[in-house]
Amino acid sequence: MEFLPSTPPHPPPTEEDAFVWLRLLRSRRVGPTTFHRLMAEHGTASDALAALPKIAAAAGISDYATCPPAVVRAELEAGHAVGARPLLFLGPGYPKALAEIADAPPVLWVRGDIGVLSRPSVGLVGARNASSLGLRMARSLADGIGRAGHATVSGLARGIDTEVHRATLYTGTVAVMAGGIDVIYPAENADLAARIIETGCLVSEQPIGLKPQARHFPRRNRLISGISHALVVVEAAAKSGSLITARDALDQGREVLAVPGHPFDARAAGCNLLIRDGATLVRGPADVLAALPDALVHAPRRTATPAPAVAPAAPAPPASGRIDDHVLERLGPSPMSEDQLLRDLGLPAGQVSDCLTRLELDGLIERDGGGLLRRAG
Repeated sequence: MEFLPSTPPHPPPTEEDAFVWLRLLRSRRVGPTTFHRLMAEHGTASDALAALPKIAAAAGISDYATCPPAVVRAELEAGHAVGARPLLFLGPGYPKALAEIADAPPVLWVRGDIGVLSRPSVGLVGARNASSLGLRMARSLADGIGRAGHATVSGLARGIDTEVHRATLYTGTVAVMAGGIDVIYPAENADLAARIIETGCLVSEQPIGLKPQARHFPRRNRLISGISHALVVVEAAAKSGSLITARDALDQGREVLAVPGHPFDARAAGCNLLIRDGATLVRGPADVLAALPDALVHAPRRTATPAPAVAPAAPAPPASGRIDDHVLERLGPSPMSEDQLLRDLGLPAGQVSDCLTRLELDGLIERDGGGLLRRAG
C-alpha cells in the first residue's frame, strides 16, 4: 500500500515528537516510504516502533532491533550543537510543496531561516563543469527570480549551483545537501554555506555527520524539485544528475523549464532534449515567471536588503600552474569575447594570454573576428 501524503500522521507532530520519529526513521530498513506506511497503519511512531520487531520476524528477520535511543539522542545533540533544528512532516515550518511528494522526508534538518521554506520557490540546477555562458545565465536567472520575490533552490555543488546561491544570497536561497547538514560538500563552498545560513537555509534529510556518497545525490535531487514550485535546468549533459532532477520534477507534477544551448556543446545536450520533449524554453527570468501560476508570480518582492552587483567568483588557481583546463572548461562552441573570459576566470591577463596562444597552436580553440573565442570542434 502506498502512503498518501494527504493522510497526515496522528496526532499532528510537534517538536517533542522528533525523538521517537527519528528512532523510527533511523531503524534498520525504514526509509521515508516505509515510515509513512507504518505511520498510516499504526497511527503513532511509538506504536510503529513497538510493532517493528514483529513485522521483521514475519518477514524472516529474527535478530531485528530498532534504533537505540542513545543513537538518536546523540544525533539531536549534534544537530543542536551546529545550530540545526528538525522539521517534522506536516509539522510547523515543514515545506508544504515538499509534503506533497510521495516519499517526502519524515524529518528534515535545517540550518538558517526556516521562513525561506514557506516562500514560493524555483529550483535551478545544472552542470558542475559549466561554461562561462552557462554560469552567466544562471546568475541572471537567479537574480531576476530572487528580485521577483521567490526563493531559489539548488544543491550547493560546483558550477551552476554555486552561481545560483551566490546570486540570491540577499533575496533568499535554499541549499539542499546530500550528506549531513554539518558536512559541507564540496569543502570549497564552506564560506558560501555560512553566508546562506544568514539569509536562507541549508536542508538535509540525512543524519548529522554523514559524509555524502554517490548514492545520496539522486535522493538529494528529489528534494530540490520537491521544495520547488518549478525547476529550471540551466546547462546539463544528456546523462547527468540534473536530468534526474528534471525527471523527479515531472513525476512530482512540477513545471520543468530549460535553457537551450549550442547543438555541438555536450553540456547543452540534456537541456535541448528536455525542450524537444516539451519543457518550456527559457531565455530569461521573465520566461520562468510567466510559467508559474499567478498566485506564485505575485509573491512579495524582496527589497529590504539591497543586493550587490552579481559577480562571478574567481576559481582557485590550478596547482600545476597550467590553466588550460580552466579555459577549455569555460569555452564552448558558441563564441565569447576574450575580455569576458578574463573576467570570468579572474586570473592575470598575462597567464591567460599565454594559455590561449598555446591552446590555439594545439588546435583546441579558434579565434573569430571581433576578439571572439570558441572551442574547436
